Amino acid sequence: MTTATARHILVKTEAECLQLRDKINAGADFAAVARAHSSCLSKAQGGDLGQFGPGMMVKEFDAVVFSADVNTLQGPVKTQFGYHLLEVTSRS
Repeated sequence: MTTATARHILVKTEAECLQLRDKINAGADFAAVARAHSSCLSKAQGGDLGQFGPGMMVKEFDAVVFSADVNTLQGPVKTQFGYHLLEVTSRS
């Protein structure tokens, strides 16, 4: 079974997600931005979600995690929880 590790930042609005994406693309540290802005409990770990397999996350999130290039910033990804920036840190 394929597994992945990823980190994410969850916010309420697409506009905020885009702002944070611009900050990270300009050189801000992903983990620091996650700790400061994410509404997910994973923010305490810099947005790190650990290892998971297909179907363990919501469909929209899974679709990106199991297709995007590793170590590239993705998003905004809209789910029932809000808007995510995410980065797949490994996949095997």
